[in-house]
Amino acid sequence: MVVAVEKLITSDILKPARYLGNELLAVHKPWDTAAIRWVLTYPEVYEVGASNLGHIILYNVLNAQPRQLCDRAYLPGKDLAAKLRETNTPLFAVESKRSLTEFDILGFSLSYELGATNILEMLDLAGIPLTWQERQGSRGAEGQGGRESTDTQSSFPLIFAGGQTATSNPEPYADFFDFIALGDGEELLPEIGLVLEEGKQARLSREDILLDLAQIPGVYVPQFYDMAEDGSVHPLRPDVPKRILRRVATPIPAYSIGLVPYVETVHDRLTIEIRRGCTRGCRFCQPGMLTRPARDVEPDKVVEAIEQGMRATGYNEFSLLSLSCSDYLSLPAVGMEIKNRLKNENISLTLPSQRVDRFDENIANILGGTRQGGLTFAPEAGTQRMRDIVNKGLTNEELLRGVKTAWEQGWDKIKLYFMIGLPGETDADVMGIAETVSWLQRECRGKGRKPLNFNLTISNFTPKPHTPFQWHSVSTDEFKRKQNLLRQEFRRIKAVKVNFTDVRISAMEDFVGRGDRNLSKVVRRAWELGAGMDSWYENLDRAFSAWGSAIAQADLDWKYRQVENGEWNLFHVQEQKRSGDAENTQFLTPNSSLLTPNSPIPITPYPQRGPHLPHSLDIPLPWDHIDTGIDKKWLQEDLQRALEAAIVPDCSFEGCSHCGVCGTDFGHNVVIESPAIPKFAGEFVPNTTKAQRLRVWFGKQGNMALISHLDLIRLFDRVVRRAGLPIAFTGGFHPMPRISLATALALGATSSGEIADFELTVPVEVDTFREKLAREMPTDIPIYNVEQIDLKSSAATQLLETAEYLITVAALAETTPIQWQNWIDTIKAKEELWYEQITKSGKSQLINLRDRLFELELVESNKSVAESMSSVIRYLGSYRQDGLVLRPEQILFMLETVAGVEFQLLHIHRNRLILGV
Repeated sequence: MVVAVEKLITSDILKPARYLGNELLAVHKPWDTAAIRWVLTYPEVYEVGASNLGHIILYNVLNAQPRQLCDRAYLPGKDLAAKLRETNTPLFAVESKRSLTEFDILGFSLSYELGATNILEMLDLAGIPLTWQERQGSRGAEGQGGRESTDTQSSFPLIFAGGQTATSNPEPYADFFDFIALGDGEELLPEIGLVLEEGKQARLSREDILLDLAQIPGVYVPQFYDMAEDGSVHPLRPDVPKRILRRVATPIPAYSIGLVPYVETVHDRLTIEIRRGCTRGCRFCQPGMLTRPARDVEPDKVVEAIEQGMRATGYNEFSLLSLSCSDYLSLPAVGMEIKNRLKNENISLTLPSQRVDRFDENIANILGGTRQGGLTFAPEAGTQRMRDIVNKGLTNEELLRGVKTAWEQGWDKIKLYFMIGLPGETDADVMGIAETVSWLQRECRGKGRKPLNFNLTISNFTPKPHTPFQWHSVSTDEFKRKQNLLRQEFRRIKAVKVNFTDVRISAMEDFVGRGDRNLSKVVRRAWELGAGMDSWYENLDRAFSAWGSAIAQADLDWKYRQVENGEWNLFHVQEQKRSGDAENTQFLTPNSSLLTPNSPIPITPYPQRGPHLPHSLDIPLPWDHIDTGIDKKWLQEDLQRALEAAIVPDCSFEGCSHCGVCGTDFGHNVVIESPAIPKFAGEFVPNTTKAQRLRVWFGKQGNMALISHLDLIRLFDRVVRRAGLPIAFTGGFHPMPRISLATALALGATSSGEIADFELTVPVEVDTFREKLAREMPTDIPIYNVEQIDLKSSAATQLLETAEYLITVAALAETTPIQWQNWIDTIKAKEELWYEQITKSGKSQLINLRDRLFELELVESNKSVAESMSSVIRYLGSYRQDGLVLRPEQILFMLETVAGVEFQLLHIHRNRLILGV
C-alpha cells in the first residue's frame, strides 16, 4: 500500500524536498517482479544519509542484483515525525512511498555509538517492534503492511545493522537486530539476498532463515549467542560459529555514481573511493584497525569513474575518499589527469583530512581550482613523544614542511585536529599543542601575507574496541582540566579558533562503545526519555539527561562512574589493598605511580567483574567473538610498545607488523605504484564570451513545487552541465554560470510561467537548446518556450512588471458563490485599501494595495472537504523589483477587510510573469 505522502509533505514542513526521493540516478524496479525487497535505512536526516558513500554504494549494488529491489528511508525531522504519529501513518520508503513493513528486510547503518536511539525512533515510526524477541513473537494478520503472514513467519521485516560501530562491538545493540552484517557489504549483502530468496520460496520460519544466514561468513545472529557472567559471548548451539568473521571486499568505484539530491546535502559532490583500509597503525584509530588490509583502486578505474560520474551527475565538485588519501600513491597523477580533462568546466577537487607529511606541491596543484577549498591535517598530538606513543609516524620537521608547503601554495587558513587524554600524556604534552601551533605560525610569515590562521578541533580521546588503546580511559575531570589549560594558553595566540568536544559526549561514547548486552535496555530507555540525534549540539543537554537517567534506572550508574573516573587506566599501577573484609577493598588514585617505559603491563586474571574490581588485559571483552583479523595478543603487545614510545612501520610500504590480518580470510595489502604525473594543462579560465542569450519559459509543478529557490538554481547548473550546453561564466574569483532566474517562487507554490535567461559562449539552435535542456530536466519542470533575445537587452529580472496568479482560498465560515462575487466586486470598486507593511529596516509603512491590483475575478467556487466554501481567484498585480509587489497573502487581507470573514490560503499558482518593454 502506497502512503498518501502528498497530504503530509507540504510547504509547512522544514525542507520538504528531502522527502521526495526519486532523485536523478535513483533506481526504479518493478515491485511485483522482485523476489526480495530491501530498504537501506540511514538513521540520520536526509542531508546526511543521502550523501553517505557507503549508503550510495550498497544501494547501487543491491539494485544491480537480479530479482532484488532496494529502496531507501531516512530519519524524518521532528515536524514530519509528529505528523506521522498524529495521522497514524507509518514511516515510508522514499522511492516507492510504501510503508517499511511491506519490505522483506531493513538494513540500518550504525556508524556512531549513540546513534542507535535514532534507529529505535525509525522502527517506532514504522510500527515495527523494537526487539527481535518482540518481532519473533508477533504474528500479524494477513495483509498487514501488504506482506503475507503465515503461522511460521512474523509479519515484520528482518532488521539488521551494519557499519563501523556495528562491526566493532554489536553487543549493546544486540536486542534490536535480527542479525548484524560485519565489515564490507558489497559481496555480503547479495549473498544475504540469495539466502533470503531461497528461504522465502521454501516458506522457512524466521528462525530457520536466520540459522541459514548465520552460516554466511560476516553474519552475526545475536539470538543464537548468550553473554556469560564475565561479559564474554558464546554460541547457544553447535551449528553457528564461535567467532564471526569480518568481511572484506574490493572497492568498485563505478558503484559510487548515483543519487543527485534536489536539496543541498552535507557532502554535495561526487565522491569516489580510491583506497580502502589503512595500515598506518595509529593506536587510537578504530577505522584503521577494522578496515585492514589496505586496498588501492586501479588509477584508470578511478579516472573513468570520476569522468563518467561528473558527466552523469552534473556536479561541479568531486572528492577522493580514503582513510588516508595521501597514502594512495597515484593521488597526484589521478588528480592531475582529471583536472586536465575537465579543465574547461570549472570543476574543483576536495580531499578529506590527509597526512601532512605527504602533502607536497604535487598534491597542492590538484586541490581546489578556481574555488580553493579548505585544507585539513591531523597531527593528533603536540609533542614528538606523544605522536610516537600513538604511532602517528610524524616528526616535527615533516609537520612544518607540510604546513609551510600549504602556506607557500596560497592557503591562509588550515584546519588541524588534535586529541587530549591520550595514554601517557602529561601537562607538558597538552601545552605542546599550543606551542606547536604558535611555532607553525612563526615559521609561516612573509611580507605581504596575512598571518597563517588555524581552526583547531581538540577532541577527547575515546577508547575504541579492537585497538591497542581499548584498555585505557581518562576521567572527565582530567579532560576538563586539560581543556582549561589549553583555553588559557590559546588566549595569548592570535588568528586561532579553537573548538573543544563536550566531555559528556566522550564519556557516553566510551560507556556505550565498550559496553555489553546489558546496555540494550539502557539504549531503549534513553530513547524513551527523549535521546536522539545525540551528535547534534542543540539536543545535547536533553540527550545527556536522558542517557543519565536511563543508566541510573538500569542500576548501571556504578559502571558509568568507572568511565567518568577513568578507572580503566592501565598507564597507572592500581594496587589493591586487601583486608579480610572484601567491602574494605580500596585502590590508589589514577595518579599513583606511573608505569615506566620498561614496566611490563600487569596481566592478571580476575574471575568476575564488578564495580570495584581493577581492569586487566586478560578479562574477556564483549567483542572478543568478533574476528576482525587482528590478533588480540598483538594489540596487547602494541600497547606495551606504546609505553616504550616505539614506532611500528606502515606495513603497506615497509615490513610486516604481524598483526594477523593478512591471509586467506582477509587478503593482503594491495599497493599500486603511481603512473607518471601528467603535465599540468593549466587552471580553468572562465569563458566570459557572451555570444547568445536565450530566454526560457518553464513551469514548476507537482513535487518540484517543494524545491526551494536556491535548490532550483543548483538544479539548473547541474542540468546545463549534464546537457553539455556551452554556458558562459562570470569573471572574478568565483566564476558562476550565467543563468539568471527572473524571480523566486514561494515554497509550495506551483507555476506555469517562470522565466530564466541563459548566456552561451557559442550560438546554439533554439530547438536544439530546448531539446537538450528538457531532456535533463525533471518532468515536473516542463519547458514551454525558448526564444533568442538581443545580448544588449535587459535581463528578465529587470523587466518584471506584473504577475498573474490563481489562488485557492477557503472561507472559515459558511458562504455562497454570490457572496464571493460581491466581495470581489467590492474590492474592484474601491480606490483605496490601506495595508501596514514592515520595511527591512523595521519601520512601519502604509501602502495602498488597490494601486497594485490591476485585475481580479472569481474563477470558480466549490465546497471543500470541511463543507466550507473554497474559491479560485485570478488576479493580476504589480510585480516590480523595486518592491512594488502585490503578494497573494495581501489578496486575503483585502477579502477579509471587505467581508469581515477569516480566510485561508490553500494554494498558490503563478500563471505568468509579464515583462515590460
